[in-house]
Amino acid sequence: MANKKLKQDKKRFQKINRVLNLQEMKEHKVKAAVYIVLRGVIAAILIYSVLNGFWENAMTCLLSLVLLMIPSFIENKLKIDLPNVLEVIMIIFVFSANVMGEIASFYEKIPLWDTVLHTLNGFICAGVGFGLIDILNENEKIKINLSPIFVCLFSFCFSMTAGTVWEFFEFGVDMFLGRDMQKDTVINIIRSGVLSENSGSIVTISGIKDTVVNGENLGINGYLDIGLFDTMKDMLVNFVGAVIFNFAGYFYIKGRGKHIGFIRNFIPRRK
Repeated sequence: MANKKLKQDKKRFQKINRVLNLQEMKEHKVKAAVYIVLRGVIAAILIYSVLNGFWENAMTCLLSLVLLMIPSFIENKLKIDLPNVLEVIMIIFVFSANVMGEIASFYEKIPLWDTVLHTLNGFICAGVGFGLIDILNENEKIKINLSPIFVCLFSFCFSMTAGTVWEFFEFGVDMFLGRDMQKDTVINIIRSGVLSENSGSIVTISGIKDTVVNGENLGINGYLDIGLFDTMKDMLVNFVGAVIFNFAGYFYIKGRGKHIGFIRNFIPRRK
């Protein structure tokens, strides 16, 4: 009897969730439109890729569709409310990174595309980390009272950790799958201790005009750095995004939204 009642309660809860989700979609038409349009575009690209044998693009589309389900999973399963602004930005972010960035090659066509996305990622992840620790801070059942500085520090560390894990992922894909997620950078100066004849001294080579590998000139105007500059630039802009959010987040906690109210649009809350 107890198991039967539990199953009935579960079905009733799932039905209520579906009704609430439908009602929310009707109330927030912008979010619903973004969901429908972007999912439709991704589905169309997926079908086109499968029909034409573009399997890598097809896998990217499948991954994107899975990622677009994460906000709903967080809200329904974890009972955490994502602000509509944050949810819309997350959806657009996934589309911009996977579809526009990888499939449409915006990373190569628009130099600042990757930089903007990593900065936004630092800002969004800081908001998620901020919300997670602030939920505990506001929970009456858990007797803790964390200072604004500690909340911001946790948020910052959460964002930087997320950014670091992503760079690990890029490195792993490049190493084991032979891809080039850590984009190459052409530079004109290098400083090296390996090239120095004296131990402890540094050799500086500037004004580099070309790179020769195995006797073949690569035809680039400088030295080819394979990933280091791209990774450090990504981490730096992630840092900038996290700092910007937590600067505003500190004053948000101090005044509980009275001074910088817009920041609540990026902070998850408990349902």
